[in-house]
Amino acid sequence: MVKDVVTINVGKNGVTESLINEINFLLEKRGAVKVRMLRNFRESSGKDKKELAREIASRVKGRLVDFRGFVLTFER
Repeated sequence: MVKDVVTINVGKNGVTESLINEINFLLEKRGAVKVRMLRNFRESSGKDKKELAREIASRVKGRLVDFRGFVLTFER
């Protein structure tokens, strides 16, 4: 059962190791995390949102539950 879903923003720095560590921590603590891709990330990054979703899911060993617009929801 999910307690609260915390939202993490991916900004101009992109998917860094510290971002992955934070997502891992929150998945262990809360069970679910929302990841929002901000406009400055979308404009500066050449990555497709589906590619980004696969990358994050594989690095955090989580499951992509929902994908709406530019918000990804992961569960563990």
